Amino acid sequence: MRANSPLRSRPRRKAQTILETVGGDHAQRSLKVLKPGGVLVSLLNVSDAAREEAKTRGIRAERMSVVPDRDGLVELAKLVDAKKLAVHVAKVFPLEEAGAAHAFLGTRPIGKVALAA
Repeated sequence: MRANSPLRSRPRRKAQTILETVGGDHAQRSLKVLKPGGVLVSLLNVSDAAREEAKTRGIRAERMSVVPDRDGLVELAKLVDAKKLAVHVAKVFPLEEAGAAHAFLGTRPIGKVALAA
């Protein structure tokens, strides 16, 4: 976890909304910094335990998913081609080193980790 993570710091005020993108126990840990009546939005599944705790504390827990569509992907490709959108790749591993790539993810790199076939 990075030093500037809201889960490590002691906020003076609690948050109204948190977008949780990490997974694991982060959804449940995020509940500690949410106001009653707040909203936890996760890009991943929220555990039953986290949902139950959220309900008890008067917090709404929602899962958000995005379904890509052709037109949207074409527009994103145009932005990439125009150099208006870039994806930061932290490291590329050969496919044979998939295990090493997975271990590298444990270091919480900033950017994407890719496998090259």
